[in-house]
Amino acid sequence: MKELTKAEDQIMQVLWKLKKAFVKEIIEELPEPKPAYNTVSTIVRILEKKEFIDHDAFGKTFRYYPLISKKEYSKFYLKSFVGSYFSSSYKQMVSFFTKEESLSLEEMEEMQKLIENQIIIKKEEQNG
Repeated sequence: MKELTKAEDQIMQVLWKLKKAFVKEIIEELPEPKPAYNTVSTIVRILEKKEFIDHDAFGKTFRYYPLISKKEYSKFYLKSFVGSYFSSSYKQMVSFFTKEESLSLEEMEEMQKLIENQIIIKKEEQNG
């Protein structure tokens, strides 16, 4: 899987939201200023070539749909991001965000609960 450009990501966000859409419907969901029809159509064809989306044909009109789920891409992207910026260490990433970002005490406590719940799940999986 390849990383998406900003424009490709924007189109994918719309397709993940709508599930299936014609180019005209994709454009309607994009922020102002709206890109030209041909621009969106070109990006859609690139996404098809990259095997992120496919289409159903209705005569000369195509309705597009994602082949890659948002969750699958998020997982790939995060792994790539952590690899590039944090030497593939999620621990370094979490440390960075807890120190550098202005997280509230409440947000940090919520993160702690999420991690504690995952620890319980992992321990249960290991013990069968």
